[in-house]
Amino acid sequence: MIAIDLGSNTIRLIEFDGYKWGKSFEKIVKTAESLHQSGQIGASAVQRIIDAIDEAKGVIDFSSGEIVAYTTAAMRLATNRQEVLETIYKRSGIRFDVIDPQTEGRLTLNAVLYRLKMLGNSPDPLVLCDIGGGSTELIRYAHGEIKTFSVDRGIVTLGESACDTDEVVAKIGEFKALIAERMGESSYGSLVMTAGTPTTIAAYLLGMDYSTYDPAQINGYRLSLNDCLRVYDELLLMDEDKRTRFVGVGRENLIIAGILMVIAIYEVMGAQEAIIVDDGLREGIALEYYNMK
Repeated sequence: MIAIDLGSNTIRLIEFDGYKWGKSFEKIVKTAESLHQSGQIGASAVQRIIDAIDEAKGVIDFSSGEIVAYTTAAMRLATNRQEVLETIYKRSGIRFDVIDPQTEGRLTLNAVLYRLKMLGNSPDPLVLCDIGGGSTELIRYAHGEIKTFSVDRGIVTLGESACDTDEVVAKIGEFKALIAERMGESSYGSLVMTAGTPTTIAAYLLGMDYSTYDPAQINGYRLSLNDCLRVYDELLLMDEDKRTRFVGVGRENLIIAGILMVIAIYEVMGAQEAIIVDDGLREGIALEYYNMK
């Protein structure tokens, strides 16, 4: 089967046969571009999504099995989601289902727990943080019980809504307050992070750039708060072309807001370190298809 996750910034696809992972593909499509202004998914974003699916068809054989395609925050928020999803279906043949934050969190958690188990590391309790393009999902897992919290702030929606550094700092303050409100003040356990920002930070620290990114080296990486602060300072001093080399086209400026969001979560949880996992919703979709945990 082929699992597809259309997020608010990136589309990610992977093959899975119930035993081993096959070919994968991902592309930055900026689904949520200007969503905070218009409340709609723009025509240029729709075209990028369709182009990315066409490109993926050159990598993955779409006729080899069933396709399960889910989409998340940007489509949940968009007032024109039905029109957009119909257009994508007519032009690509892929029908996406919009899933709620609870389903998104559950599937992502399953993928992360599965990967941690493969690594021989199963922290319990834990909080899983997934900073997407349009929202941030926080999943508290303790002894088999799951609680999901969703905040309508992501690297695209937060980053695009700020005009300058002072406004970014103010928006991060609001984000931090929302996280603290959602999470409460009880013990959190281990912090685990997935999605593009923390994996990009880890890749940078491991000497990888966007073209040499290797998820096998990312999974299980222990990322300290001090290293997050250092990477933020170093990326901030780079010109846009150099920064693109490390974070990918379309994320040159968004990554700065993303790192500040990561740091805010460390601070709310009082954490000095997080375990980084590359697996996310895409892998969770595939695991659920085969009823694997």
